[in-house]
Amino acid sequence: MSRYDIAIVGAGIAGASLAAELAPHARVLIVEAEAQPGYHSTGRSAAFWSETYGGPAIQPLTSASEEGLRPYLEPLGSHHIARADERALVDEYLAEFDGSGVLLEEVDPRERIPGLRDEWVYCVSEPTCAYIDVGGLHGAYLKTAKQAGADLRLSAGLESVVRENGLWMLRTRAGAFEAGILVNAAGAWADPVAAMAGAKPLGIQPYRRTMVQIVTDPEPPADLTHVGHIGGSFYFKPEAGGRLWVSPHDEIVTDPCDAQPEDIDVAIAIDRFEHCVDWRVAKLEHKWAGLRSFAPDRLPVYGFDARQERLFWFAGQGGFGIQTAPAAALIAASLITGNAPAEVVAGIDAERYSPRRFG
Repeated sequence: MSRYDIAIVGAGIAGASLAAELAPHARVLIVEAEAQPGYHSTGRSAAFWSETYGGPAIQPLTSASEEGLRPYLEPLGSHHIARADERALVDEYLAEFDGSGVLLEEVDPRERIPGLRDEWVYCVSEPTCAYIDVGGLHGAYLKTAKQAGADLRLSAGLESVVRENGLWMLRTRAGAFEAGILVNAAGAWADPVAAMAGAKPLGIQPYRRTMVQIVTDPEPPADLTHVGHIGGSFYFKPEAGGRLWVSPHDEIVTDPCDAQPEDIDVAIAIDRFEHCVDWRVAKLEHKWAGLRSFAPDRLPVYGFDARQERLFWFAGQGGFGIQTAPAAALIAASLITGNAPAEVVAGIDAERYSPRRFG
């Protein structure tokens, strides 16, 4: 039975980023249930970095991640739009980020978004919003981890987890392993993994989110940004070849699974898009769904379990796990190793993300 200092369950962006931080300092194992890492959430991401996404409690993590993400960012920009009767939402949005350092400006949406329908009269511009090369970022984390000695085992779904004699004994479809610390970076499966390890689940709930790729007539302008309803009912963003990605911003409660799009959610996405702009949907080219997982308070969970010894939670990262990955991994690595946090995250209160907040 191979022995490691740290075993990480899950090779999505959470597990990969943390492994890259830990591998230079410890012998790290990553066990992934699927045949490819990042299959359920990371590989189906909408792939943009927005400092306001996730709200003011997530923004410090997102802003602190910019430096680490910079090689994987490409300018995009964002416009958060609202109807005439939604002025209060605009004021609330601006107030939430007042003093945060996030660059926001109220602008006329008709000057920024061709074909916008008349009811959309308010707009907040977030020019720093950017595309993320998710595949490049995820691959770089895995490469860094493996070059530092981390061992990645794919098709290694957990069969049992037992703590004996101060060690975690893991039996997987790819073999048996021992580790001093068990990291739960299992995404939508975080609560089942915790239960398997003898810990109390935290109520981390998976949700399904739908995305469609469409062709429109006319084609979107070359300088189109990400466009989203400030009330959170849809967004769309340009992609290569004049395509658009459109989401109804849905969050459908689901069990952990290989999420698939439902026809009703695809129809809702297109309907909400057509009620925003007067562009005709000429073709629906592709549709898919991914999973996002939230703790009850919708904040991520970083830290050792309150009761189960040497079980570390790194989960509940919702739809912001990729855009916060560098900061999250630095914070988690500091908590695991006991080393001082990196300067870029030193001002972030890690305690607000601790699993101990649930009692």
